[in-house]
Amino acid sequence: MIEFFSHFSSSVRLIDLLDVGIVAFIVYRVLLLIKGTRAMQMLTGLGILGIGFFLSSSLELFTTHWFLSHVFDYLILIVIVLFQDDLRRALTHVGKNPFFSSLHAEEEREMVDEVARAASLLARDRIGGLLVIERETGLKNFIDTGSALDARVRSELLYSIFIQSSPIHDGAVIITEGRIAAAGCFLPLSTDPDLDKQYGTRHRAALGLTEETDAVVVLVSEEKGEVHLVKNGKITMNLNETELRQSLAALLDISRGGLNVPRRLRGWIQQAKARRGAST
Repeated sequence: MIEFFSHFSSSVRLIDLLDVGIVAFIVYRVLLLIKGTRAMQMLTGLGILGIGFFLSSSLELFTTHWFLSHVFDYLILIVIVLFQDDLRRALTHVGKNPFFSSLHAEEEREMVDEVARAASLLARDRIGGLLVIERETGLKNFIDTGSALDARVRSELLYSIFIQSSPIHDGAVIITEGRIAAAGCFLPLSTDPDLDKQYGTRHRAALGLTEETDAVVVLVSEEKGEVHLVKNGKITMNLNETELRQSLAALLDISRGGLNVPRRLRGWIQQAKARRGAST
């Protein structure tokens, strides 16, 4: 074993480790971009076809192997056709900021303030609402079910979306990268059989989404005029505006006095500190 590591360390150059690190980082970023989108499902399907291709060769399934080999002859064209929207979105994302989220702490603080204010106004007037804040898991599948907006987060706009006369009040607002991506979005309902019977469709939708993703959902109950915060399939009940603002700031890791460091970089720094603390 010692000889193996000795041979490995002598044959591997520092530039080789850098090369592997760059490829690993690119693969990680690609997976992060398509996570939670239809592209991930299609990529899984292509992976299954690839496994079938090698199995058909090993098991001498000649017709199946012939068919799959012709499919993979046009693999590049298939990928471009299937993933054209996701490729466009990924390239746009990389063009804006190739490494980290473009949303900085100051913009996140402003977004949190507007969301908390809107939720408080909606609760005061007993208007129901669902406000979803995307984190690491992509929500494009759910964004596509609603009406695209791409607007700045403003409490007045959020309030106007959920009033009964609004044509897009029935559904959720999804906020991504500090902007309102879409309104009137449909969310998956929780299938938990032990869920409290008092919870209606809006509560089940908020729980369902947070069970599947790491998104944070601000839920406004029109029946009780209360604001709830939902994350990881759990509900924190009846928060006032200040409590909601503080909770969102903590969940999004926003430091009031900190530097304008992108959220994902702040997360990596925290994870590195935690690992270092655990090792000491």
